[in-house]
Amino acid sequence: MQQQQPLGEPAVDPSLTDGDVAATYCATLLDEWVRLGLTDAVICPGSRSTPMALAAAQEERLRVHVHHDERSGSFTALGLGLATGRAAMLLCTSGTAAAEFHAAVIEAHQAFVPMLVVTADRPPELHGVGAPQTIEQRDLYGSAVRWYCEPGAPELGGAPWWRDLARDSWLRTLGEHPGPVHLNLAFREPLIGTPGELPAVREPLLGSENGSAFVTGAQWGVPDEELARLGVAVSGRTGVIIAGVRAGRSAKDAMALHQLAQHLGWVVIADPASGCRIEGQGSSVAFDALLRSEEFAARHQPEVILRIGGLLSSKALNTWVAQATALKIGLDPYGSVPDPDRVLDQKIPADVETFCNQLRSVVHQGAPSSWRESWIAADQLAVSAINSVLAQQVEATEPGVVVDLFTLLDSQGIVVLSSSMPVRDAEWFAPARSGLRVLCNRGANGIDGVTSTAVGAALTSAPTALLIGDVAFLHDTNALLGLMARQVNLVIVVIDNNGGGIFSFLPAHDLLETERFEQLFGTPHGVDLVKIAEAHQIPAERVSTRTGVQAAIAGALTRGGPRVIVVTTDREQNLAVHRELNLAVSRAIRRIEQ
Repeated sequence: MQQQQPLGEPAVDPSLTDGDVAATYCATLLDEWVRLGLTDAVICPGSRSTPMALAAAQEERLRVHVHHDERSGSFTALGLGLATGRAAMLLCTSGTAAAEFHAAVIEAHQAFVPMLVVTADRPPELHGVGAPQTIEQRDLYGSAVRWYCEPGAPELGGAPWWRDLARDSWLRTLGEHPGPVHLNLAFREPLIGTPGELPAVREPLLGSENGSAFVTGAQWGVPDEELARLGVAVSGRTGVIIAGVRAGRSAKDAMALHQLAQHLGWVVIADPASGCRIEGQGSSVAFDALLRSEEFAARHQPEVILRIGGLLSSKALNTWVAQATALKIGLDPYGSVPDPDRVLDQKIPADVETFCNQLRSVVHQGAPSSWRESWIAADQLAVSAINSVLAQQVEATEPGVVVDLFTLLDSQGIVVLSSSMPVRDAEWFAPARSGLRVLCNRGANGIDGVTSTAVGAALTSAPTALLIGDVAFLHDTNALLGLMARQVNLVIVVIDNNGGGIFSFLPAHDLLETERFEQLFGTPHGVDLVKIAEAHQIPAERVSTRTGVQAAIAGALTRGGPRVIVVTTDREQNLAVHRELNLAVSRAIRRIEQ
C-alpha cells in the first residue's frame, strides 16, 4: 500500500541514494517507536532486513537482542511483551524466516500480548519471477494480527508519512485489545546506506508523558441499569470468584477483586498466573483436591459463580462449575470470555478494577460468614494434608518441586510455567505468594517456545525461574543459543520423566497396552538434558531427591546467571503421588464434615 505525500509537506533531502533513503526510513520508524515507548528489539540475522537491523543497532536508546533462530527469537519477543506489557520489535529477513514467527504470533494474538512484528521482503518486481528467498508474505499471519501493513519500498515522497506509519503500528499493538501487528517492509538494494535528517517529530500524543505513550485499555464498567440488576442478583448469595489468566493484570485489579470477594463473603479460586493468589487474602490454593472430594463439592454448591479472565485447567473445577445450578457470569477485560462448555448465563466485557468497585458499591448484604470461613478452613486443612504427604517423600516429586520453587523465589521475581503438567501442578499446589509474578503461554496452550519466552521475561532484569517438562525443553533447545552472553538471571528447572508425563493422567494410560501407550504418548526420548545445557556452556546439574532440589534451586538463585537444574522423576510414581495427595485431602475433609 503506497501512501501519497500530502501537498505542502517537507520532503527528505532529495540527494539521498536509495540506500540512504532506506536507512533514513528505518531510523525514522525506530525514532518514533522509541519515542512512544519501545525499549527492546529482537533481531534475527538476515540480509534483506539489513536497513532495519542497522538502524536498530545504531539506536542507542534501544536494547538489541540478536538471536540465531527465528522461532526462538519470536518467543523471546513474546516473553518481553508478557513481562513488560508493551511490544518488543521482532525483525527477520524475507522468506521462510518470516514463517518461523507464526507460532509466537498466534500465542500473542490469543493471549493479548503486544508484539511489533517486522518482516523484510523483496520489492514487488522480484515477486513472481523465481527470485531466491522470496515467498508470499502478504497477510502471512492471517487474522492473528491486529493490523497488517505493506507500505512498499521506501520512497522520498512518502517521508511525511513515515512517523504516522510508526505511530499507527505501535498504538495498534496496545489499547483495548493488545496483540501483534505485522509490518511487511520491502527493501531494494543497496541495503546499506547513511541516514539523512529525519522527518520532523509531530505533536505529542494525547495522554503521553515524557515522550512515552502507554495505552493500557479503557477503564470501562457496566451501565447503571445492568449494575443494579447484578447487585440484586448477588446480594446475600453465596458465591466464588474464579480468577484465571488476565484477571489481575495489575496489582490494583487483584486488590479490587479480593476486596469484592471479602465484601461479598466469597472465596477466590485463583490460578497462580492470574496475579490473584495472594497471601492472606482468602485465596483457595487446594481447590482442585477439595473439589475432587464428592462430599466437599456437594456441600459447597454456590449460588453465584463469577469467572474473571481465562479458564483454569482443573477438570474437577470446570466440571463443578458446569454442573452447578448457580448464576454463572463471565468477565474479561479484553472482551474474550471463554465458555467452551457453554455454561455462562452472562458475558461481560469490562475492566476488572472498575467492575469490582462498581459491584461492591451496590451490594450491601454479603453471604453468611460461615460460607467464606468454611472454604478457608477447608483449604488450610487441605494444604496441611498435602504438605504432610510431600514431607514424607525422599525422592523428588513434581508437586514438591512446584512448592519448593514458589517458596524459594524472590518476592519480586518471575516464574514462567510451561504448559502440560507444570502449569497444572502450579495451579493445584503452588502456595500463595504476594509480589511473585507468574507467566505462561496459555493463549494457545502450546509447549513450543517456552524456554525462549522465559529468556524474554528474564531480559527485563527480574530474577526469573522457568519450570518446564523435558519434552517442552527439547522443543526449544535453540533458546539456549548465546544464553550465557545475555546476562540474565534465569534458573531453568526441567522435570525429566523421560517423556510426556501428562498423558499418564489421561484415559489412554489405562485403556492401552503399555507398549502402545509408550509408543504414542509416553514417547521416551533418552536424551541427557544436562549435556545439552553444557554444550551451550550453561552450568547444569541433575538432582533426584527433594533436599537436592531445594539446595540446587537455592544455590542457583544465589549465584545468579543462567543455570539448568534437571530433576529426575518417574511418570508412574508421579501419577501415584498425585493420587496419594488427593486421597489425603479427601480423608482430611471427610473427618471434619462427618
